[in-house]
Amino acid sequence: MSPFLAGLTTLTDPTLVFLLLCATLGGVVIGALPGLNATTGAALLLPFTLTMDPVPAIALLTAIYCSATFAGAITAILINTPGTSASATTCLDGYPMAQRGEAGRALGLAVVSSTVGGVFSVLVLMACAPILARAAYNFAPPEYFALTLFGLSMLISVGGGSAIKNLISGSFGILLATVGTDLLTSVKRFTFESPHLYDGIGFVPVMIGVFGISELIAQASRLNEKRERVMMDAIKLPSKEDYRRVWKTILRSSGIGTFIGVLPAEGATVASMIGYNEAKRWSKKPEEFGKGSPEGIAGSEAANNSATGGAMVPTLALGIPGSPTAAVILAGLLVHGLRPGPTMFTDQAEFAYAIFWSMLFVNLLFLLVGLYGARAFARVTLIPVTVLWPCVFVFSIVGAYALDQSMFDVWIAIAAGILGYFMRMYGFSVVPLAIGLILGGMLEQRLGQSMVMLDEKWWLMLSRPISLFFFILTALALFGRPVFQLINRTKATERGV
Repeated sequence: MSPFLAGLTTLTDPTLVFLLLCATLGGVVIGALPGLNATTGAALLLPFTLTMDPVPAIALLTAIYCSATFAGAITAILINTPGTSASATTCLDGYPMAQRGEAGRALGLAVVSSTVGGVFSVLVLMACAPILARAAYNFAPPEYFALTLFGLSMLISVGGGSAIKNLISGSFGILLATVGTDLLTSVKRFTFESPHLYDGIGFVPVMIGVFGISELIAQASRLNEKRERVMMDAIKLPSKEDYRRVWKTILRSSGIGTFIGVLPAEGATVASMIGYNEAKRWSKKPEEFGKGSPEGIAGSEAANNSATGGAMVPTLALGIPGSPTAAVILAGLLVHGLRPGPTMFTDQAEFAYAIFWSMLFVNLLFLLVGLYGARAFARVTLIPVTVLWPCVFVFSIVGAYALDQSMFDVWIAIAAGILGYFMRMYGFSVVPLAIGLILGGMLEQRLGQSMVMLDEKWWLMLSRPISLFFFILTALALFGRPVFQLINRTKATERGV
């Protein structure tokens, strides 16, 4: 049986289908709650998947990813507060429609656009797999090292904010990755004679801390924040006129979102902004944007959901997270002993297609969930934050402890949460730290393997075409923008003279 069909047969398991349904419902609740997002939800769920088989474990994480990304539109439309940052542009037209009494119509547009965008990106993901499989045998340790180095160069753009601050945050994550026993030399580094640190600092407690607990502390400072709420009578499908008006926008934004998602470290937030801007630029009625345009909702929601499938391309195929949530999923892959990279589509093709089919199923599932359950899910926004966030804290602590039944991991999670809070306070994104922690260990391991393979002659990596290609991309990512800016300023000065 081909891996394509073998992956499909995993959906015949009623237990897996039930788990995906539960994860989809949970993801919608998480995405609908302002302050929570897909990354936080996946980080909290990660330790509870460790006792599962790899397929259902990763399928659950991707289900949270897909459904929570869509669900951010619920609060964006109803209370003008995006449940996730990827739905920020949905507020611009969704809330004005809700104020006109068209909340149901706006949510219907969001559901349909999200479903089409998500399905489109998963189909693209499936189509890319054979291409990646053919390239698998061209990768050796030097190529993997160059590829991982390129992934780390993306730290300057991930998470937003200052490129320098992103690099500092990412570098600290790489520093944390060096804690523990070096596998090549057996030297213990930064362990301070603590046996708990001999195996290094785990991904899971740090993820829970920087994404979950730090957000809890940040939310505690906004307890008096009030949100205006709009009542909603019903949710309905868009009319035929709506379909005629937005179908081109949905397809365009689906393509944009998938492409943006494939780019390492970009993700759904960037995709939604570009999708919204392009929808306005191509619209015959751009003056309606910001006042309740159906095209604005379609452009934003199709783009941010298509980015989820696109983000899984570099995550599974290259071992480079395509978004913050993909970084958590990458940590899940590593914890389960899976090695993301080009060989995944040859050595573990059945697993890869099982994940693809699960994502496709979830995207179709939240169409039904969104149409028939969004009104009920919207009521979770009425939960007082003084009740909600203590519950999140409890889940965070339980999740950190459940990994190895170790209180040391709990202290790591709490310390990471405090660190993450102060990083956010001073404008440092926590996403580069998480990615640096994940990729730092890979970088060191692959460098060591490359040195053994090349007999300590590191310069020979430059003679390998694929390695050289990724080194060039890394140089462009780090120095391309300032160099081009310098050239442009020089030309402008010369013209002024």
